[in-house]
Amino acid sequence: MSTTRKRLFIKTYGCQMNVYDSDRMKDVLTPLGYESAETPEGADLVILNTCHIREKAAEKVYSELGRLRPLKDEKAASGGMTIAVAGCVAQAEGAEIMKRAPVVDLVVGPQTYHKLPELIAQAHRAKGEALDTEFEVEDKFDRLGSDRQVEGYSAFVTVQEGCDKFCTFCVVPYTRGAEWSRPVDQIVAEIRALAAKGIREVTLLGQNVNAFHGAPPSGREAEGAWGLGQLVRHVALIGGIERIRFTTSHPRDMDEDLIQAFADTPKLMPYFHLPVQAGSDKILKSMNRQHTAEEYVAIIDRLRAARPDIAISGDMIVGFPGETDADFEATLDLVRRVNYASCFSFKYSKRPGTPGAAMFNQVDEGVKSARLAVLQELLSDQQAAFNESMIGRTLPVLFEKPGRMDGQLHGRSPYLQSVHVDGPAELIGQVGEVRIEAASRNSLSGSLTGSKRSAA
Repeated sequence: MSTTRKRLFIKTYGCQMNVYDSDRMKDVLTPLGYESAETPEGADLVILNTCHIREKAAEKVYSELGRLRPLKDEKAASGGMTIAVAGCVAQAEGAEIMKRAPVVDLVVGPQTYHKLPELIAQAHRAKGEALDTEFEVEDKFDRLGSDRQVEGYSAFVTVQEGCDKFCTFCVVPYTRGAEWSRPVDQIVAEIRALAAKGIREVTLLGQNVNAFHGAPPSGREAEGAWGLGQLVRHVALIGGIERIRFTTSHPRDMDEDLIQAFADTPKLMPYFHLPVQAGSDKILKSMNRQHTAEEYVAIIDRLRAARPDIAISGDMIVGFPGETDADFEATLDLVRRVNYASCFSFKYSKRPGTPGAAMFNQVDEGVKSARLAVLQELLSDQQAAFNESMIGRTLPVLFEKPGRMDGQLHGRSPYLQSVHVDGPAELIGQVGEVRIEAASRNSLSGSLTGSKRSAA
């Protein structure tokens, strides 16, 4: 291991997958002597781990690079600064980034960040440049190993990457590649190592996590590829892991075994994020979602039959090209039928290189804004009602850290809600029973019942 200490700053944009990737980049660079810096000003290496989902995502990255250029010039006389662009903008823009922003020393796609040590060395040789945006997802996980730096009691674990769905508004298939699943043994090894370090809750990640079809454990090859339901049950057997979640799923990949896992696996939390994007079949078809509104609602009904207390979360896009007032009303109708515990909602914005960006009959921005306001008011009311329904209930809460107030603890309910309660610091890392006494739109509060248990 290197004995020369250097400082690393990573700015992470976008999704939970990028959060996971940023953490793994830190793991890869730690043996090279890198320690975390709080700001770019204190860093020898700055990595922008980018997201390409939103319109003008690349422009935001170039703007950030412009702000970093004077800082890099300032540091040139005292050891210098290396600047890297990683993630989905790196994958989409490639060499164009270096051409347009000479301040960048290396560009690395989301499947090749395990190569950072050699790319940094390449960039440092004779002040060269390094670029790697190959789709080598299997090699990425083979070379990372299971040793991770961890903080807290919850962790993300990537089990699946890529997307084969090609929704017309989305760039993920172009920046993350085709769907690929990690072998079960590899996932289990990583989670066991996390549990040994005190992690009590894992969230299984994938662009389409319920499309998971990983190689089965050693000795069980005759069973063929495992689905996500099988994986969840297997992870539930790992000692120390008390809670399991997964995100993000696609309606087309829902199967009965995964639905049944909610009924027969107590460690699988009763919170499910299933994006729908719209309630109009015409718009869903134009989006290439490959399901109808009724098929989506039928999935929700089966989930609630299997796990009556399940909370449903989703994603909505308003103002997709061609959306009429009637189409928007269909979206509102679906929202009322599902009754979401929480839901992310956005105005449609053009993603460069996607079919949606080239469609005619784009919706006026003012119309989009008005529709979004109506939708968000409905969703806000639903979320508030769901949280208020917790009042008087006693919930198991995993305490994660101190709260903002003296003597306060912050934790998460099974439904992913923030919960605040007064209690001793030694409860952090444990599950305690909390009687809920008050609710706001974004959090719950209550008091300990006196019943607690170790999360180990």
